[in-house]
Amino acid sequence: MSFKFNRQSLPPALRQMVSDYRWRQNHIGMTSAKVFHLTAQNKNSLYLKINPQNSGCSLLQEKLRLDWLENRLPVPEALLFAEDENNEYLLLSEIPGLAAIEDSLKNDVPQIIGELVNGLKMIHELPKENCPFSTRLEYKIEAARERMSKGLVEQEDFDDERQGRDGADIFREVLATKPPDEDLVFTHGDYCVPNVIIENGKLSGFVDLAEAGVADRYQDLALLTRSVCRNFGKEFEESVFELYGVEPDWRKINFFRLLDEFF
Repeated sequence: MSFKFNRQSLPPALRQMVSDYRWRQNHIGMTSAKVFHLTAQNKNSLYLKINPQNSGCSLLQEKLRLDWLENRLPVPEALLFAEDENNEYLLLSEIPGLAAIEDSLKNDVPQIIGELVNGLKMIHELPKENCPFSTRLEYKIEAARERMSKGLVEQEDFDDERQGRDGADIFREVLATKPPDEDLVFTHGDYCVPNVIIENGKLSGFVDLAEAGVADRYQDLALLTRSVCRNFGKEFEESVFELYGVEPDWRKINFFRLLDEFF
């Protein structure tokens, strides 16, 4: 996937807003966007996302969701969206704290697990009525089909248990295992450990909400528990369900992890 930009040729309004800042690339996460932490003396730190136009993802969709979530959830403020022939650009405010994946937070994993679950409950309790964003099954499956047809699915990044399989094979399994029902709530869409910010041991906010919208609650539970296993150990998976207050539906968990291979 092509990616090119020159700081001197950024869209004019953006170039002016970041002119005094130092840039440091953030390598956490697997998104197609490049993410930079911008710092400057006596100014608030910022984050800048730069995403290729041909990536199949949309920073504009993230901006729209952040605008809607303002005063509803602790999320970054979308300060500026811009684009040119090569890229989209999204300038964000910084949420104070550290990504929950940081090693310095791992001295009390149960506390972090508790904050992750508290955050998920906060998101799922947000009223879904009049929400303009839907990421229900039909939408996600069609989006997966489109990404596969455009060659945007990175098969080398499949989960270990699916290494060696191709996207078409996995997509057939997606269709065959689609759940017959949806337990709809407002969802984050990519609720993984790196996308939760912790400050002084407490939840501070959420990032990377481009896929947020009304969907089955297991969209988030499936990805959170997978992320907890990867980052803290499988022994902590059960505690997520206990703290959230559900008996795990493994049919849905396996389905949403399977579907996530396309994103």
